[in-house]
Parts: sequence; structure tokens; C-alpha cells
Amino acid sequence: MSKTGRREFLKQAGAGFAGAAVLGYSPLEALGQEKSSAASRPIPPHRPLVVPGVHGYPDRQSAAAGETIAFKVSSTERYRFSICRLGLEVDDPKGDAVLYAFLEAPARPQAIHPGSYVHVEKGLDAEKPLAALTLEAWIRPWQFGRERGLIAQYSYPQACGIGIFLTSQGGIAFYLGDGAGFKKERLNETPPGRILRRRWHHVAAVWDGSEKAIWIDGQEAGHWPHAGPVKPATAPLRLAAYGEEGLADHFFDGDLAMPAIYNRALSSEEMQSHFQEKGLKPATGESVLACWSLSEERGDAVADVSGNERHGRVINHATWMVGGPGFNPSVPRFGNYDPRTDPQRGHALRFASDDLYDCRWETTQEWTAPRDVRPGICVGRIEYEMGGKPYTYQITFIIKKAPEKPRAPILLLAAANTWRAYSSTPFARPQPGWRHLCGTEGMPNSPGDPPAYSFYRGHAAGQGTYQVGLRMPWPAAGPTIRYGDRTDYSHLMRAERFAQAWIEKSGYEYDVITDLDLHRDPGVLQGYKVFFVNGHSEYWSIPMYEGLRRYLESGGNLVCLSGNSLFWRVSFNDDGTILECRKVDAPGNQLLPKERGECWHSQDGRRGGLLNDCGYPSWDLIGLTTLGWNDHGNPDHFSPFLVEEPEHFLFKRPVDLGMKKGDPLGQAPGGGLPRANGHEVDVRVSTLRRILKDPIPDGATHPDDPPGIQLLGASKGWPKSAPKFDAFLRPVSPDIPLGGELIYWERPSGGRVLNAGSIGAGWALLADEKFQGLLANTLHHFGVPRPV
Repeated sequence: MSKTGRREFLKQAGAGFAGAAVLGYSPLEALGQEKSSAASRPIPPHRPLVVPGVHGYPDRQSAAAGETIAFKVSSTERYRFSICRLGLEVDDPKGDAVLYAFLEAPARPQAIHPGSYVHVEKGLDAEKPLAALTLEAWIRPWQFGRERGLIAQYSYPQACGIGIFLTSQGGIAFYLGDGAGFKKERLNETPPGRILRRRWHHVAAVWDGSEKAIWIDGQEAGHWPHAGPVKPATAPLRLAAYGEEGLADHFFDGDLAMPAIYNRALSSEEMQSHFQEKGLKPATGESVLACWSLSEERGDAVADVSGNERHGRVINHATWMVGGPGFNPSVPRFGNYDPRTDPQRGHALRFASDDLYDCRWETTQEWTAPRDVRPGICVGRIEYEMGGKPYTYQITFIIKKAPEKPRAPILLLAAANTWRAYSSTPFARPQPGWRHLCGTEGMPNSPGDPPAYSFYRGHAAGQGTYQVGLRMPWPAAGPTIRYGDRTDYSHLMRAERFAQAWIEKSGYEYDVITDLDLHRDPGVLQGYKVFFVNGHSEYWSIPMYEGLRRYLESGGNLVCLSGNSLFWRVSFNDDGTILECRKVDAPGNQLLPKERGECWHSQDGRRGGLLNDCGYPSWDLIGLTTLGWNDHGNPDHFSPFLVEEPEHFLFKRPVDLGMKKGDPLGQAPGGGLPRANGHEVDVRVSTLRRILKDPIPDGATHPDDPPGIQLLGASKGWPKSAPKFDAFLRPVSPDIPLGGELIYWERPSGGRVLNAGSIGAGWALLADEKFQGLLANTLHHFGVPRPV
């Protein structure tokens, strides 16, 4: 394919084909399902899975007053649905305002269709017999256990044409059919064990008209007589899957590079040559029927570079930017590696049988927010009975101010990126009752093993999770989800409710946005007197970071009641429906250091991982960075801040709080829970320098505190057993008492910051009048006096 032709294809495709109009059919109608909404593109016929119970999601994370938000619910039970704005009592729904109640809805299950692959609309001519054939690819499997398609125009058992497959025990199989029903004698395979997990292998299936052979890594692995006839079937041509009963199925869990189809048998010399080339050279010549170099590295369009226009569409996203067979991903942590200039990197696409980023469900309810509704955190509250027990399911979303309304003095950020990052089980098994525990691994999964992965839990076959979808349920973001049982502690949406409730109870006017809103419009902060970051604000994009930097440098004011803040870098796809994060060099990683070369994002091509390592350090904006974390379920692991500077003006004016050095700040009356310092906490980089043990890594420098930071308080009660880390996220065991820190900072480049560096800070705020006084004094000095 010429460069001009390929550019034209990609231009027409955009991020991929434009949907069913291009594909020429409506696969959902073919399955007897209703058409998908315009917001979600239909996919070809695909193995369905119906998850029992009730599950749902909004069509967006936030909507402005006056806008319409749609809800997508799958239910095997009748249910009642209401729109509620969460009230002043964090754990008492009686105080929530019911904004709208729908009529009872009937059961309406909607299937999901997990599994990624490439669909090629223009397959080989099903009516034209082949005289010879080669199917060739590089593969790196992550799991066996089931037959998987590699390159196949084949749908078992009715339309069995041609295909090369990975067997359930690590062999390679080759089918040459007549395009009709399955015939066992036309299937041949190598002995098991020839293919190893997580190792690149060059595989090829060759037929010269009289004999078929399988080649692995440049060596023949088996041959059999086969005189034909051979005809491709009417089944679709697929990469990384094959069909069964007309549906895409048997999805490859692994990486695929340089797949190609020829109308002749490649020679043994060519096999050895191609093996040595490590997938860096596309197939060329008139005998090439199709070749996909997979060099796009983003989006869902896959170009056929042979000139035969057998272009593909990636179904269910898959994962780009993983490098090909010649790539050594063990790149230095601190250095100038650039994937664009690495001649050995090559290209590949990683597939997973549980890939799912958009449920593509139909809208079941729509609601237009009144223009006078107050901004806040809302839920679509679903109540139903199953097996004689009552259940409640809540779909979280944010209501923003109407565009024509004036700004409130305070803008509150909802850390929705973090809520999504921890949504390990989007299809969690329904649980009766009101309040539930949700750990890093999520909640118990539903029957049928629907997709269950997150930035803390890999895919079922072991692939690290590099992206998650926003058109998916997120029960972990519910308002009653807890992270600690004995402590009653939360770190996701419920953690943010405490400070929000205090702001509202105190009479302050405020607006709310999500991380995605800030990412899309970094200038949205301008004009607000105070920007309020709260809870577990861990996942930040570069536009978010730059928006906050510009806001502070223009004289803005930041209140941060968050721990582990500005930690991981994220990016979004163009329409804001896929969140990408490639975690390496810190606990919670989905990449090992030896795989660091995979941490470059597909959405923007930039290095991923820790924001600090990407050139966007947290301390440059908020003055603190992560120290470590502790046992969030152990009450003894939580402690208050101890006051360091009781004469500081924020403790004195306009209200004298009567603090003395060493007084506790951020705890319940009598010293009980909640206590501010717990789970994950942040400190100054000078504190991390004090506990540095190992040499500074090659190519790195140790940061220094920005000038002007004032330490108002610090915890001394961080347990010795709790993991702590130096500035490079290496474990340390300091012999000095440590904990999260409370700072005030007038930034030399502009802006003022109050940072209480702990996820538990907001939790404790609602219980401690002294802490509330500090916040009220701070807001006063930031230009927002306490309402009377």
C-alpha cells in the first residue's frame, strides 16, 4: 500500500471505521438484539454473556444542570430507579434529596461481549479455490487452556475455511477446508508444548498444493499430505480469534506481530529469513494477499499494507505500544529512551479474551437535570429484590453548575480517575444490604466470570492492565463502599463525602467537576477563589497538572485534603471513554522494571508511570509527595497530625484555635477514629532525603523542597511495620518517627497551598472542630469568609 493510500485510509477511518454503515450490516439485529445507541459503535456478531443481577452505568461521569444524562442498566429483576443528590449525612440515605423517581422498570438483561480481536471485512474470496497458501505471524501467548485463533477465515462448525490456531496445550494447528462444514481429517497440529508462554515465536502454516506444513521459529514442526480442494469460507477473516456458530469467539490471549497471508508456499529459506528479521519487515510482493504491520499504535484502525485493502478494525480496543519480537523492553528508568527512534522496537498488538471497555448497552432511563439543581454528587439509586432479599445498587455521577450560572467561590474536584482505577470488578456479584466492603481486588465477581481487571488487578490471562473503559459499571464508586472493616474507612467516593458534607453544612457555596472535566478543560479552574482537592486524588493527566500549575501561577489557592496525590500519570483517548495508565517502578505496578519499555502511552505517545518520573512532580505543585501506606483496616495504624507551629496565622486568625505545640489535630473527640493520618500519606521531599539509604539511581537527582514551605503539623505515629519509600519509591525502614505532613506554602511562582497529606484528612475533618477551624481560617485568608 502506498503511503498516500494508507494516509487516506487512516484519514477516512479516524480512530477506526465509522460504525455499522461502513461495515454494511447491523450485527446486533442479526443477534436479535436492539440496535446500539449512537454513542457506542456496533460490533460484528460476538459471543455474548449475560450477567445476572442488576448492573449499570451513566453515559458520562458528569452532566451540567440543564443537560440530559442517560443510564444504561442490565437487569434480570424488576427494579425501582430514582435520582438522588447525596445529602449532609454521609451514611444516612434519609437525608438524600430525591430529584426524580421513575416508574418501576421490568427486567431487561443486556449482554456484554468481552474479547478483543481484529475483524477484517474484506476477507479472501470464499468462492475462489486456492492453489497454495501461507499464513504467517509472530505470537507471544499469555495463556493456553483453550483453542485460540491466530489468523482464520473460519467459523466452527458450519463455515470452516482456513486458519492457523494455538492449541489448548501450546501447539500450533493448521486447518485447510473446503469452506463448508468441519472435517476432522483437514485439521493437523504439532505436538503440545512447542509454544511457550510469554515468549515470542514465529509461526507459519504453509501449503504448496499437495503438502501442508507448520513452521515454528524457522524450523519445520510437522508436515502432512493435503491435495485439496481448499476454499476460504464465508466466515469473516479474523486476527486473534475464530468464529463458532457464526459468532466471534476463541479469542487469543497474547501479542500478535506482523500477521500476513500469501497465495503461495513460502520456502524454507524464507522461513529462516523471516525468523531472523524479528517481524521488522512487512511482507512484500504480488503473492501477498494481506499484511498488517500494526504500526498504527493507537485507535482501532489496522491498515493492510499489501495494497489489497484488507483493512481491519480492532474490536474491544486491545492494547498498543507493547513492542514487537525484536524489542528489548528493559530500558533505563532515568534516561532519554524514545520509542520513535528505537529501530528494534517494532510493533505488536496485545489481545485479551476479557477485554471490554464499552458495554454498548441501550439506554434504559434518561433524566434532564433542572437548571436550578445544586451542584453535587448524585446517584442513580436502584432498589430491587432477588431471592426474597432486598438489594440496592447505586450509579454515581456528578452534577455541575449550569454554564450560564456564576461561579461559586470554591471548586471541588471529584477524583473519578481513582474511583475508576480501583474498579476491579465492574460486574460484582450483587450483595444484599446497604454498606459493602471493596478491596483492591474488588468485590466477589458474578457468575460466568465477566471481566474483572483494573489498574490493581491484571487480566484473567495475566496481561497487565494498561487501560480501563468509562462506559462500564463502577460499583466501587458507590457512596457506601468501605475499604476498611474495623476502621469503617473509605478511600474512594465515600472518602470525599466527608469534606463535601462539611463544606455544605458550613454554608459555603461550591461547584463540582470530575478529573475528566479538568482534563478536557484545564482552564476551568480560572476564576475560582479556591480549588479543593479531596480524598484519594492519585491519577492525574498532564493537562490536569498543567491546568493546576497555571491556576496557581495566576494567583489561585489550593486546599488539598488528599494522600498519595498526583502519583500516576494517565491519559484519555480522544472521546474520553478510555483511561490509560502504565504503572511501573512503584507498588501497584502492572509492569515489571524489565518491561519498562512498555510504559509509553498509546493515547499520546508519551512516557507513563509515576508523574514524578515523567517530569511532572507532585511537590512542584502541592509541596508534598508520597511516603507510603499502612493497614487501612487496623485502627492502631491511624493517627492525628501533631501541631508544629501553633503561632502560625492560620491557627490564629480570624479565629484563635488555642493550639499548642504537640496538640493533636484531625481526630474524633477523645482521640478515637476517625484520625487523619492513615492508609496513604504524603510528606516533603526533605523528609524523604532524611530517610534515604541507598545510592541515588543512575541518571537521577534527589529533589529538594521548593522554597517557602511551612510545616504546620506532622504525624509521628506511622507504624514501623507500614511500608515506607524514598523519593525513588524504593522501600526503606527509617528509625525516626514519621507520618503524613500538614503544610502551608506561598509558592514563589504564584499561588497558595494548604496541604494535609493524607487520604484520611477529609474523614477526620468532619469529626474535629479544631481541624474545621483551621480549614475555615484558611478559606478566609484565601478570600472565602465563613458564612454567617
